[in-house]
Amino acid sequence: MKKRVFLIVLDSFGVGNAPDAAAFGDEGSNTLAAIAAHPNFNAPNLQKMGMFNIEGTPAGKSVEKPIAAFGRIQEQSMGKDTTIGHWEIAGIVSPKPLPTYPNGFPKELLEEFEAKTGRKAICNLPYSGTDVIRDYGEEHLKTGALIVYTSADSVFQIAANEAIVPVEELYRYCEIARELLHGEHAVGRVIARPFEGDCAENFRRTTRRHDYSLQPPKDTMLDLLQRAGKDTIGVGKIYDIFDGKGISETHRTTSNKHGMETTLELAKRDFDGLAFINLVDFDMLYGHRNDVAGYAAAATEFDGQLAELLNLMQPEDLLMITADHGCDPATPSTDHSREMVPLLIYGNGVKAGTNLGTVQGFGSIAATVCDALGVQAQLDGTSLWNQIAE
Repeated sequence: MKKRVFLIVLDSFGVGNAPDAAAFGDEGSNTLAAIAAHPNFNAPNLQKMGMFNIEGTPAGKSVEKPIAAFGRIQEQSMGKDTTIGHWEIAGIVSPKPLPTYPNGFPKELLEEFEAKTGRKAICNLPYSGTDVIRDYGEEHLKTGALIVYTSADSVFQIAANEAIVPVEELYRYCEIARELLHGEHAVGRVIARPFEGDCAENFRRTTRRHDYSLQPPKDTMLDLLQRAGKDTIGVGKIYDIFDGKGISETHRTTSNKHGMETTLELAKRDFDGLAFINLVDFDMLYGHRNDVAGYAAAATEFDGQLAELLNLMQPEDLLMITADHGCDPATPSTDHSREMVPLLIYGNGVKAGTNLGTVQGFGSIAATVCDALGVQAQLDGTSLWNQIAE
């Protein structure tokens, strides 16, 4: 039985389109192939763990003896967003997609939001986060109206300049929106998007983003582990994604680098349970902005910190690396892509080089985590523990 499990989600790090990708408009997407071909990409530690031994991976060079078990996972939920992806990783399959708004939010919903906040809402369209402040930021500065927008994902986003709307006030507006968005309009996340600057040329988003997620509809591995007396530590936006449900300790982060620095500090201390880490920069800064060079460089930076984590692993530790969806930066789309995601499992007692092939359901991760920690669980997923444990 393991004592500590480190579960790292490389947000949007897909490894090739899923069989149903065409239904999501994502046929041909492959995030890993897009970045691995760039000169900024250098990931020897992911390589030696078996990343390029994964079935169907057309990029990178495989190794003869991977040090980890490796495979790819096909999502079972009907979506390709952060919330649904993480819920499935934690053991909940979502058979219905969360609502999206390709034409903006209904007029009556926006009117109710305006009445409760006392501010007008502008934009109300699907938009890139950087483009929306460029196009609507100056109007916001003049009028104080909130920039409300969405994307291809199930999100209600509110952008406001910190000089016009203090961050705590923006958070309060998001809480109002979260209360309004229920039933048929129960979007996955309400997101505060603060920015700064005094004109379109120098507007930039700040690091004080905050997500307000739906609470999971039923218990996840986090609840089961917590009830069993295990530590459940969230790093990055894990707390936000699960609305705090089942999480005993949280560490907010400002970047991938900060997230891994926090993880390295956790690896130096004693705990009994799960450290659940999300590294959002891959998705937020690079995937959504079609920045292949930046994504490749971020993967290289992570790989260097991964080497440090591998050196800190204790005999009773388990390390799992995966993703929640894709976001191929080399396609015309700036939205998430319906892709397979990688699964690398490393630790003392794990059969190195085990080829897991294609696993059905992200929930296999939750079931495996619970098995590894000796906690009984009935979740939407089949444990891989018997396949990988020596």
